Amino acid sequence: MKVEANAKINLSLDVVRRRSDGYHDLRMIMLPLTLHDVLEVTPAKEDTLVCSDPKVPLDERNLIFKALDYLRREWGMDAHFHIVLEKHIPMEAGLAGGSADAGAIIRAAAALAGIDAPLADIAKGAKQVGADVPFCVLNQSARVEGIGEQVTPIRDTCDFEILLVKPNSGVSTGQAYQMLDFEKVTHPDIDLVERCLVQDDYAGLCRALGNTLEYSAFLLNPQVRTLKESLVAQGADGVLMSGSGSTVFAIGRDHEQLCAWKEHYRRMGCFAQLVKRKG
Repeated sequence: MKVEANAKINLSLDVVRRRSDGYHDLRMIMLPLTLHDVLEVTPAKEDTLVCSDPKVPLDERNLIFKALDYLRREWGMDAHFHIVLEKHIPMEAGLAGGSADAGAIIRAAAALAGIDAPLADIAKGAKQVGADVPFCVLNQSARVEGIGEQVTPIRDTCDFEILLVKPNSGVSTGQAYQMLDFEKVTHPDIDLVERCLVQDDYAGLCRALGNTLEYSAFLLNPQVRTLKESLVAQGADGVLMSGSGSTVFAIGRDHEQLCAWKEHYRRMGCFAQLVKRKG
């Protein structure tokens, strides 16, 4: 079975508070993208993983193995798989590359093993694999809350393209959360972003974008701030960092202009790709 693992962006990300258990309460609007990894999954006697990218860990550090352990522990799965991972989503990018792979293997393994349960139930428990994994299992535009386990699909009608630009360096998700100063961060209006998506209010959406984690990501990696300022200065309609970075994205409706910016940032040595929401 071949399955796509779609990258994501956060149109808005609000870190509400730091919890006593060390996790953070979040409110997010997330979109799956046409940018994706590909997993080829076949039944086997033991779990094995090979990958096109030599930087990807092939042991228990990879969320794919944690996702399979979750299915065995919580859903009684006893099957094993050989997985070939074709990697296209960059790492440490705020695009949920590892979580997307985990979400995809959960969908594929649950189908191949015949797990008789609603996908939404399987997805909710996948928060123990990673905060973005429940969203990546369901793989559709959604409001995401709690520590990632509350996923409410959104029927969005607002049309635009998305230019992803990532500098050569990344941002550590753990450090980005640890460095948050809740007296200085911004808290975007998640409800407004959702309304703009549902009501096709493109101009309102561009104004409403926001990400609490920009505060610490800009301190950890000044290249991210510079990249965002560059896109804003060039006149992009809406610009935001995705997740904990380091990818910055611009949304727009002028295809030729977005293509020109893509080539500009590629010449600068950045990862730059023009994508759409997954249909």
